Parts: sequence; structure tokens; C-alpha cells
Amino acid sequence: MPEVPQFLQYSLEVIGGILLLFLGGDQFVKGSVTLATLCRIPQLVIGLTVVSFGTSAPELFVSVSSILQGADDLAVSNVVGSNIFNILVVLGCSALVLPLRVESRLVRRDVPVLLAISSAAWGMASAGRMTWQAGVALLIGLLINTVWEIRTAREDHHAEDQEAETPLPATTGKSRALVIALIQLVAGITLLVLGSRTLVSGASAAAVYLNVPTAVIGLTIVATGTSTPELITSVVATMKGRTDLAVGNVVGSCLLNLLMVLGGCAAVSGNAGLQVTGELITEDLPVMMIATLVCLPIFWSRRSISRIEGAILLTGYIVYLTDNVLPRTALASWQDEFRLAALCLVLPIFVVVIATQVVIHLRLKKTG
Repeated sequence: MPEVPQFLQYSLEVIGGILLLFLGGDQFVKGSVTLATLCRIPQLVIGLTVVSFGTSAPELFVSVSSILQGADDLAVSNVVGSNIFNILVVLGCSALVLPLRVESRLVRRDVPVLLAISSAAWGMASAGRMTWQAGVALLIGLLINTVWEIRTAREDHHAEDQEAETPLPATTGKSRALVIALIQLVAGITLLVLGSRTLVSGASAAAVYLNVPTAVIGLTIVATGTSTPELITSVVATMKGRTDLAVGNVVGSCLLNLLMVLGGCAAVSGNAGLQVTGELITEDLPVMMIATLVCLPIFWSRRSISRIEGAILLTGYIVYLTDNVLPRTALASWQDEFRLAALCLVLPIFVVVIATQVVIHLRLKKTG
């Protein structure tokens, strides 16, 4: 039997790991949502906490596996790349399917909190490593944010939020639904563990084989793979008209990636700390900050994300991805020209369209 080429073997490991993560994330989310529904938790809270935790589980398992295997670059780049992917691609694709309605609480509270935590994480990593003390601080922030999230959401939600929940069939008792949910949770966690180990192993080996920095693999292939649950969950929720769940899922997942995943990895890193490369500090973390900052005017204008704004977000990710991949291709000498074109053409268009949306919103609000 002929030997499988090394690169093909690594590729199959990456693909297999992503598939296992997708299946595990799907089962985890189903079980979590069923439990939340039985507890009569409002739809928005499910999106910001339960579903977000379930869809962030792949990032958590992959990053922890990376730490245990000594691949700090992969752990940090996975978190940063996932947040960039969530904001630019998941929101962009969901808005192209159907304009997304944005809850006022997201503009008032959740996006500013995400922006503050992103800034704090960037500051903590700016020295080249994140200490275990910084990780503990982020985990404490996770606890405070979760409690605050549930309390404020229960104060703000309306009766229709509960009425909109999909009821359990009359023939299915709560005890049976609970057992099914627990089985789904256990199956999901098992698949997530297997998938994360397989993906980290394949991605690390592929990076060595291709002589590509592990951080680049984490920012692109691994981040895309671990963010697949967020993409599928938000798009499906949008198609079903649950646009608040779609947006809440993205914002909640980004918060959990920073507080739970990055904080947890830093906390278990010990005295050595979690190593962060200079490229992540000077290039990718700023992109994550800009993507988060852009959410404020987009969310605030008309309290929705239009298809035009969704297309802009997707374009922004294509530009970012091209800038990461271009130096590793035969067109590496064109990177400076590409960045100049992006700065002089794409960025002004990006700013003008968003500013126009804000101005239109202000005029409509004034005349109305």
C-alpha cells in the first residue's frame, strides 16, 4: 500500500479536526439551548451566553490543546483570528442573508464592553507575553460579565421573547428532554476534545512542513475552522428570522474568546506566561480592535446591519486575509503596493459608506 504524502496527511488531519469540531459544537449548542429553554431563559441571553459558550468551545479546546503541546502562537492567534472572523465574516454573511436587527442593549452595553476588553487584552499582550495574573483577571471579568449579562437581560426582556421560544412537543416530558440534552452535551464535549487535538496536531505539522509561522496558520485555517460553529449558527438563526440571536451570538462569542479562552490559556500557562509574537501585537491585535470599533457606528445607525454594511465587512476580511497570505506566495514583492492600494482605495470607501449610513440615520431620526 503506497505511503500517504506527508502534506496530504497533515491536510486530512486539519480537515478531520474541523469536521469533529463542527459536529461537537453542533451537539453542544443543541444540548445547551435545550437546557436554557427548559429554564425559560430569554432568547437574547441564550445568544449572548449559552450559545456563545457552545460556539466558543472549539476555540477553547483548540487553544488549551495548543498550550499543552507547547504551541503558544497557535493559541493566541486562534483567539485573535476567530474574533476578526466573527465580526467581519459571520456578521457580514448573516447581513447578506437578511439585514440584522440590533438590540439597543448591544449598542449601550455589550459592544462597549467588548471594545474595553479588547483594549485590555491588547495592553496585557503588548509586553510580548501574558502572565497568569492577567489570565486570572480576565477570568474574573468573565464571571462578572456573565452575572451582569443575565441580570440586566432579565430586567430588559419583553414577554414576546419567551413566547418566541420553540416549545417542546407535548409528548416529550421535561425529564426526557433533559436526558437528551445531557447526552448531547457529553457527546459534544467528547467530539470537541478529539477534534481540537487532531486539528492542533495537523496544523502544527503543516506549519513546520510549509515553513510558515504557526501564528499565520492560527490566524487563517485554524481560526476559520474553529469559527465555523459561529458562522453556521448565526446564518441559520438569520434565515429563521432570529437576527437578534445571530448578532448576540457573535458579540458574546468574541467576549468569551477574550475572557474565557485567552484568559484560561494565560491562567494555566504558569510562570512562563503565554508568549505573544511581535507580529500579533503590531498587526493582528490592532486589526481586531479596528473591527470591534467599526461595530459601534454600524450597529448604532438604524439599529441594524444592512446588506451594504455586511458586504463591507466581508470585503474588509478579504483584504486582511490577502495581506496575510500574500507574503507567503510568489507575489510577495507586491505586498507594499497592495497595502498602499488598500489604504488609498478600500479604507476611504469603507469610511465614506459607514459615515453615509450614520448621516442618513441622523436625518431620518430628526425628521421623524
